[in-house]
Amino acid sequence: MTWSLWWIWMVGALALAILEVLAPAQIFLGFAAGAAGVGLGLLIGIPGLSTSLPFALVVFGILSLIAWIAIRRMVGVREGQVKVWDRDINED
Repeated sequence: MTWSLWWIWMVGALALAILEVLAPAQIFLGFAAGAAGVGLGLLIGIPGLSTSLPFALVVFGILSLIAWIAIRRMVGVREGQVKVWDRDINED
């Protein structure tokens, strides 16, 4: 049961964080936070987390979604960030 070892989840979180640096899409960071949350939960001994893989995956999914929503609100598309072209330079 390697999935019940806390350090496996932390290594996965680190790998996902590195992947976020290499391919910035702000989605891998949410998954990294979810994996880190499950790793911390296993480290402190949350009941049921180390005995049930489906429960651990549900917790991972919920934490990842919450982290992704928080990250999206903090660094999402800002007002005026998208440039709208109203004139073509080749028309003159």
